[in-house]
Amino acid sequence: MAGHEFSEPADRKRVADHAAHPDAAEETRHSCDPAFQHGVVVGFDGSTSSERALAYAIGMARRSGSGLIIVHVANRLPTTVWAGCEPPVFVDVPDHRTEVLGLELACADYLSEVPWILVERGGDICHELEEVGREYAADAIVVGSTHGLVGRIFGSVAGRLARRAQRPVVVIP
Repeated sequence: MAGHEFSEPADRKRVADHAAHPDAAEETRHSCDPAFQHGVVVGFDGSTSSERALAYAIGMARRSGSGLIIVHVANRLPTTVWAGCEPPVFVDVPDHRTEVLGLELACADYLSEVPWILVERGGDICHELEEVGREYAADAIVVGSTHGLVGRIFGSVAGRLARRAQRPVVVIP
């Protein structure tokens, strides 16, 4: 996988305790690798349409000489489904799909042409893609089109993102 891990010396103390300092957790979330500034953000969940979007984003990043930020948004389900409560409360559901996608992407030959990172987020897909785009000052966000009943009922991710994004959105059929 592109990217580097730096091991921390054993005698070095942790600078930020996220439980004691909530601002530190927010600061950590918004810090990003400067090598990927002005890169291409692509939403990826392993579906056929997201694979097409990934292929297009790879070419776009290669042509522009920038990095690729692959974003997988993990599942969040309303607790109203289980608890029957009135206000829409959301809980994080463990999503091991990101780990599987990361391993698949790490073994993919077609990603060897561009530097890339995989970012996992939880929440609304549109909001999270735009947020990652803002954090990395992305030149564009690439998504696959939504097919099927869910997209027709709730509106497609691509359509909602195109209406609210502050940067170009490329929708791949």
